[in-house]
Amino acid sequence: MKQVVCFGEVLWDIFPDEKKLGGAPLNVALRMKSWGIDSQIISSVGNDALGQEIISRIKEQGLDTKYIQINKKFDTGIITVTLDQHGSASYEINHPVSWDKIELQPEYKKLVSTSDAFVFGSLVARDSVSENCLLNLLKIAPHAVFDVNLRVPHYSIDDIKLYMSQSNFIKFNDEEIEEICNALGYKNNNMKEQVQFIANKTNAHTICVTLGKDGAILFHKGVFHTQKGYPAQVVDSVGAGDSFLGTLLSLLLQEKSPGESLAKACAMGALVAQEKGANPIITEAMLSDLMK
Repeated sequence: MKQVVCFGEVLWDIFPDEKKLGGAPLNVALRMKSWGIDSQIISSVGNDALGQEIISRIKEQGLDTKYIQINKKFDTGIITVTLDQHGSASYEINHPVSWDKIELQPEYKKLVSTSDAFVFGSLVARDSVSENCLLNLLKIAPHAVFDVNLRVPHYSIDDIKLYMSQSNFIKFNDEEIEEICNALGYKNNNMKEQVQFIANKTNAHTICVTLGKDGAILFHKGVFHTQKGYPAQVVDSVGAGDSFLGTLLSLLLQEKSPGESLAKACAMGALVAQEKGANPIITEAMLSDLMK
């Protein structure tokens, strides 16, 4: 069985009427588990009721929590989610919280060094403590997967350049790749040429760009693959990109073709967007029905 380690934030997404378990690395780990991947999560929660509830909820969903630290100084993270009329989300992200303070542990190095993929995002690097842990783990990760999440004001272009340079697989949305290309002095707005520019700037052999309702582009081992979007009645967009990435990475690790992997990932993203919260249960039968 393939093993993946996801590093970063676990938290509560606070909607106007309820709270939902979330955090991009956790969302990816949960989705990959549903595809038969041995998923592990490295994170931190506070020594509080919200943290205890996260631990119990993660255990209920079958993930191990032994790599999640309990921080006695900083609270469990929460994100206030605001949805526009189209279901697109904006976020207010508290700082500092427990997942900003993930401290390097010896067992993390052994776990990451023997993994098939190490998944991380840019948000967790906003604080020097978690960033230090991340940089140490990137040195030993056999296959680093960078999920770019540009959340103002929690990133710098210099940091993004650093993480791209250490990654084998980079995932953007269309706005993110354009912003990063512009910041690096590349003004061409052709998507494939933007991807090629990033590929030439980095060692990444896999680059994916999600295009919302229009699907996605995948550049994998020198070949481009494109997939149109699937129709969705969007309830909220929270976690749709995470489930997309979790599905794409799971199927590529299981040596499915890039085309099949990308198609199922796009269908997964559409189905998640039709449900509330980041981690709804989506079956392969549901995917097949949508893809017909």
